Amino acid sequence: MKSSITRPGGGERREAVRIRRATARDAKRLTRLVRTSRAYEGQYAAMVAGYRVGPDYIETHRVFAAVEPGTERVLGFYSLVLEPPELDLMFVADDAQGLGIGRLLVGHLRGEAERAGLTEVRVVSHPPAEGFYRSVGARRTGTLAANPPAVMWDRPELLLPIA
Repeated sequence: MKSSITRPGGGERREAVRIRRATARDAKRLTRLVRTSRAYEGQYAAMVAGYRVGPDYIETHRVFAAVEPGTERVLGFYSLVLEPPELDLMFVADDAQGLGIGRLLVGHLRGEAERAGLTEVRVVSHPPAEGFYRSVGARRTGTLAANPPAVMWDRPELLLPIA
């Protein structure tokens, strides 16, 4: 899947972003994207401090990365679990936010889910990301209670329709 985005700063440079299956070689880049996310600063920092997206995780799950052509820089990624259907991870690089990468990833996820015969995908959202998921059509179904010490805050639970 490809999309054109306008990069900030300077000119109106258009680049095609490609989504490809992540490989074990991407593990360090995906881990770095998670650990450096500004969405997990402050009270949320502990959640990602030691987080690791390992090669074994990538090989076991449906992990897809949005990459910039030429540089192959990872702009974002997601992981879809089929049984039960759930969006396990989704991150967009801080400097790529607002460029449509998240929407591109959700569109790709919908295609993958549809090919797998799914009709909806559960999303347990990071609280600040709930608005994004709602903007792409997810509907809130409840709240997942905090589970200390792993997760110290309640999280919105949503369903993303596929068809």
